[in-house]
Amino acid sequence: MVREITETNLKNAYAGESQAHMRYIIYAERARAEGKLNVARLFTAVAFAERVHASNHYRNIMSRGGSITVSAAVFGSRTTPENLQAGIDGETFEINEMYPAYKKVAEFEGEKGAEISFTWALEAEKIHATLYRKAKEAVDGGRDVELDRIQICQVCGYTVEGDAPEKCPVCNALKNQFRAFQ
Repeated sequence: MVREITETNLKNAYAGESQAHMRYIIYAERARAEGKLNVARLFTAVAFAERVHASNHYRNIMSRGGSITVSAAVFGSRTTPENLQAGIDGETFEINEMYPAYKKVAEFEGEKGAEISFTWALEAEKIHATLYRKAKEAVDGGRDVELDRIQICQVCGYTVEGDAPEKCPVCNALKNQFRAFQ
């Protein structure tokens, strides 16, 4: 049986990741229209990772019978530099505040599945923030970001630039579980 605080955290994380997925798809369209094709690819790849996170949180919620979710999110597609900053801000919030707190509560309440789901998302968000900072620096300098292929683990959302590892360092999924965004 899920404890009430962890259940609330799962619902909030699911809603937030779902909305991030859609926001990043919209941001990708804006970047593409502005001629920033690599930034668009980055937003598309990270949107996929956010969908993986939302799916993991969803499975934890549904294993307890389902629920209603609520979330607060930034809306409106602005310029690509503004969208990148919104991405940095959102990922930084998840890294510094949201997921560490959710993880601690799940651990305290003995909710191992939720703890794993929160941990997997946290590790990926750290990489997303770094990639968004790299992209923002390039765009602020008047150019598209230079990126290698982006690989997303379809199990946990771990994100890597370049070749996929033989095993995911977060969830141990094999290399064939990574999806490439080129």
